[in-house]
Amino acid sequence: MTKPTSVASRLAESLAIVLGTPEVPLRLRAWDGSEAGPEGAPVVEFRSRRALRRMLWSPGQLGLSRAYVSGDIEAPGDIFGSFAALSSAGKFAETGPFRPLTAREKWSLLRAAVALGALGPNPAPPPEEAKITRLGRRHSRRRDAAAISHHYDVGNEFYALVLGPSMVYSCAVWNDEETGLDAAQDAKLDLVCRKLGLRPGMRVLDVGCGWGSFALHAAQRYGVDVVGVTLSTEQASLARKRAAQAGLTERIEIRVQDYRDVDDGPFDAISSIGMSEHVGGEQIGNYVSRLYNLLSPGGRLLNHAISWNAGPISPDPDSFIPRYVFPDGEMLSLAHMISALEAGGFEVLDVEALRRHYALTLRAWVRNLEEHWTDAVQASSEGRARIWRLYMAASALGFESGLTGVNQVLVQRAGGAEPPLRRTEWI
Repeated sequence: MTKPTSVASRLAESLAIVLGTPEVPLRLRAWDGSEAGPEGAPVVEFRSRRALRRMLWSPGQLGLSRAYVSGDIEAPGDIFGSFAALSSAGKFAETGPFRPLTAREKWSLLRAAVALGALGPNPAPPPEEAKITRLGRRHSRRRDAAAISHHYDVGNEFYALVLGPSMVYSCAVWNDEETGLDAAQDAKLDLVCRKLGLRPGMRVLDVGCGWGSFALHAAQRYGVDVVGVTLSTEQASLARKRAAQAGLTERIEIRVQDYRDVDDGPFDAISSIGMSEHVGGEQIGNYVSRLYNLLSPGGRLLNHAISWNAGPISPDPDSFIPRYVFPDGEMLSLAHMISALEAGGFEVLDVEALRRHYALTLRAWVRNLEEHWTDAVQASSEGRARIWRLYMAASALGFESGLTGVNQVLVQRAGGAEPPLRRTEWI
């Protein structure tokens, strides 16, 4: 076997070791201009020796992610193509840990680092990496508040560039692939309102209210009063401003408050859109119990959440998502979520899978980010913009492959009016 001689070919061999594959279906371009890999394959650039050093110290998803966030690695073309190639070769898009390297593989990485002059101390992580694990008990109020702040308090201007005018940060509902993002988000908000059976005069709790988009939609179009709670001060500030601009301050109250501290029920309906992923498996029973007790008899809860579809997993604290995107976030299976809701006393009325819709939504967000790249970097940092590009592109591929899903589960508390015989209220 001919040993690799160019810098790029040595990098290709090293990356194949990390991914656990015989070869990598990428065209690698090294810092010296050399290239290796199939002609016409997606290009990934190793811009400095530090990228290899990060792989040596953290030979898995974390090392590769740190290299991308810091700019040591670049995907200059179609980022979806590059990440799809990585995913097909290894486990880059999965949330579980990479397989451990053997002693022989570690020795091969070390030899490559020596040959390429990449030996040195472990490079400092990019400043955007979360330090949440130092803040006490997992899913305590303090730690949850810190985790939410890490993800959401990165600048309302940055999110506006990514999300567009709707300011909705959850899966949209598309009639077809040509539907615009704003129209798809409007359709999702209206679908939730219909599923909850909203009528004028009802009192609604929006758990994890974000920038107030659902509250505005429900108050404007359905005449309800909404209490929105979030742990993000920046979200709350903009949500209040939007409510004031719409003349809805008498109908919409936005609080910086943990849902566990809401004590002024009952509510006629509760929406939880993209929030329960922050609750955690150990706390999901308490979450269900708390919302059940806040509902009036016969009241409905709509739980919209991402699910993990690929079997049991143990969250890996050294993977990209918990380190950079959602500290302490957990994806539960649909079966786990429904079981918790039923165990908490709810009756399931409807389940709707929206997996393909989230892939379309994420691709639209990536387009927004890339089209407004310079402004997004100025509104946050280059590292933050790179994190969101990586996270959203990899997530889109996860939904397209079926590793992850997203589901709206509509449930009702016993008592009050009977549910409809058919889903005519919301289809």
